[in-house]
Amino acid sequence: MNLALQIDKAIQNTPGLSIGLKIALASFIGVMIYFIIIKIISKISNKKRNISGKKIVQKIKYPFVLVLMILGAQIPITTYQKEYEFLVYTRPVLNVLLIFSIAWLLIQIIAVIKMIMVTKFDVSEADNYRARKAFTQIQVAQRVLTFLILFLAFAASLMTFEEVRELGVSLFASAGIGGIIIGFAAQKVIGSFLAGVQIAITQPIKLDDVVIVEGEWGWVEEINLTYVVVKVWDQRRVILPTPYFLEKPFQNWTKTSADLLGTVFVYTDYKIPIEDLRKFYEDLIHKQQLWDGRVQNLQVTNATSDTVELRFMMSAINSPVLWDLRVKVREEIIKYIQDKYPEHLPRTRVELKKPDNQD
Repeated sequence: MNLALQIDKAIQNTPGLSIGLKIALASFIGVMIYFIIIKIISKISNKKRNISGKKIVQKIKYPFVLVLMILGAQIPITTYQKEYEFLVYTRPVLNVLLIFSIAWLLIQIIAVIKMIMVTKFDVSEADNYRARKAFTQIQVAQRVLTFLILFLAFAASLMTFEEVRELGVSLFASAGIGGIIIGFAAQKVIGSFLAGVQIAITQPIKLDDVVIVEGEWGWVEEINLTYVVVKVWDQRRVILPTPYFLEKPFQNWTKTSADLLGTVFVYTDYKIPIEDLRKFYEDLIHKQQLWDGRVQNLQVTNATSDTVELRFMMSAINSPVLWDLRVKVREEIIKYIQDKYPEHLPRTRVELKKPDNQD
């Protein structure tokens, strides 16, 4: 008991220690509030069963506890700053920390919302058009909001210091020419940023779309605010600025749906029996598990001096399946012609005429 009284008396006689303990106690109360709120979040999220409370807590725990600790410390500092002069210098620092910790918390909350929303969609399914559309919008929206939060946090932190605020006002007042120069310098950056937002809204491309850009065939792997990554069929990546997809023409094979039409071209001699080949193709395509059952036909699409062009059309649920189907069909058709009609493969004819005056 005497020891407790001596400690209490020492705290009262040492102002710095006294206010320090009050700040620590207020921060500790903030941590206790954190554990209570986290427990509630875990129970609610587990009842929803779409995403575990453990994952949510893992995302937000560090910024959340930091915000509560700083808020708790702000209460005694605000109350006793007139009594203790040194608190006047600590408050602006805590304000900046609070602003950025709130920004961090908001960014993590957005990440949690994205995590919850994407669980409702399955990109791995065959007809994944709706899922890819939603993924694109959610991903770009997350990045736009993250950028805005960081920008506002930085601006708000500068406004907490009176000297910086006055400097900013004076700079804005005398930044006529400088502002124009900066505007021109940042034109491409701002243009790319706005292009990323426009792509998220209008969606000329979506994640996992099959596109042909710069003569390359591939899938849209990433859509960022300033650039897009296209994964080419041979595992290379083509990096393109976002304005490219608004300013230049490109092919999007899966703009409205994942299913596609494909063709195989074969060149043969004029004497090839078309109807027999058409019947073989119908039997062949119906045996293919990769075919989705929608489209199949054979047409003569061109004729040159040496060959006729045969176009075999087929359909599949998505581009990878269609590629495999076309390869298989092309192989079987060539094999059939080689076995049954080898004499009707493309050839060059030379006609020799006997001279008229020859006996």
